[in-house]
Amino acid sequence: MRNDVPLILSLDNHGIPHRWITWQRACFYHAKDLIAWTLGEREFTFYGGISRHTGKRSSITAKSIIAIKGRPLASSGYRQIPPLCNRELFRRDHHMCAYCGGQFGLPKLTRDHIKPVSHGGLDVWMNVVTACRNCNGMKRNRTLEEAGLELLYAPYAPNKAEYLILTNRKILVDQMEFLKQHVAAHSRALELTGEPV
Repeated sequence: MRNDVPLILSLDNHGIPHRWITWQRACFYHAKDLIAWTLGEREFTFYGGISRHTGKRSSITAKSIIAIKGRPLASSGYRQIPPLCNRELFRRDHHMCAYCGGQFGLPKLTRDHIKPVSHGGLDVWMNVVTACRNCNGMKRNRTLEEAGLELLYAPYAPNKAEYLILTNRKILVDQMEFLKQHVAAHSRALELTGEPV
């Protein structure tokens, strides 16, 4: 088992970021001749069994970024708003409470609805921010005006590339450089830098 190998960034054959895949999945695409092209400075070689006919050991070398053959992703799929979950929300907001500005660990963070659900607010990226338990407890189910609070930063819905940055804590430098090209210049996701593995 190769636990030291980071996730591989997969793209459609037009270069649109798609998803993170395991090295096993990358080997599957290579073995089935489904790789359109590759990018990235890092490559990883994986070894299989020894052929009893040739006596040679099989191997597959995968790059850190691979484009998969087939139909390109629909542009609507790329623009589709990714699913909302606390881990990515907290990373989007850099673990910073939108009300007091403190940075906290996961146990002290909550998802706060700017317009409370009880007032018709939706559970969507544009209506939620990271809040510490103390501030969320003070706000309760009130609007900002009712609670006398102001936001320190504005919420936003990440695009597909931003979401890929938010979901992976071990992004290689070459993968991050590629994803940055698909992210708006003002995105807070750009402040998240992957640690080289």
